Amino acid sequence: MDLGIAGRKALLSGASRGLGKACAMALAKEGVDVTIVARTRDVLEQACDEIRAATGVKVTPVVGDITKPEGRQAAIAACPAPDILLNNADGPVPGDFRNWTRDDWLGALDSMMLGPIEMIRLTVDGMMNRRFGRIINIVSRSVKIPQHELGLSNGARSGLVGFVGGLARQTVEHNVTINNLLPGIFDSDGQRRHIEGMLVEGGKSFDEIWQARAAGNPAKRYGRPPELGAYCAFICSEHAGFVTGQNLLVDGGSYPGTF
Repeated sequence: MDLGIAGRKALLSGASRGLGKACAMALAKEGVDVTIVARTRDVLEQACDEIRAATGVKVTPVVGDITKPEGRQAAIAACPAPDILLNNADGPVPGDFRNWTRDDWLGALDSMMLGPIEMIRLTVDGMMNRRFGRIINIVSRSVKIPQHELGLSNGARSGLVGFVGGLARQTVEHNVTINNLLPGIFDSDGQRRHIEGMLVEGGKSFDEIWQARAAGNPAKRYGRPPELGAYCAFICSEHAGFVTGQNLLVDGGSYPGTF
């Protein structure tokens, strides 16, 4: 299927590795020029080199942090009129809410809610004026299946999802859609950090937890990042203009509800 987005421009944060990188690669394979914002220069440049070599599209690295005004300004300066915006941020390591400080909560909000909202604010009006826009937020299935050890993520990401639910109904008449991808367990660095944060002395080993999580999924495996990347590319396509304000699970069937 021709997704109809060749020649478009995408601005992606948190896309130098893992699920974000898979989305950048999938878009680039469709002929989309990509600008990737990340904080770690060497990892970012390596990802850009890989995407450039695999696809031949224009790939622009931006070293920056979208939780900071200067990071957002650098991103917009590098890609001032994006057709596609991807917001992605690592979640904090698991923990006990009794140990979290106000600064921990504010950091989570900046990373997983306020930073993405600011990026939307800086780009959505231009998309509406040009009558094409696709905004994707990679959040987590934890907004539908809260996990007690992920309270920072549960709260901040749910705030972003709630905000998007209202805005997405205002932009779609201008051919600008806003959707959230809710990944379950994926074979990624983020999943490994999550499990490492769950380890306790005398408890199960990393390998035991890793294998048990796969066995507990109906698919009996972890998701592959390119699977989520392909889904993201379709939601960004010209064919997906009637899909907006949705929380789209990509979890191998692990969510137990009908709705």
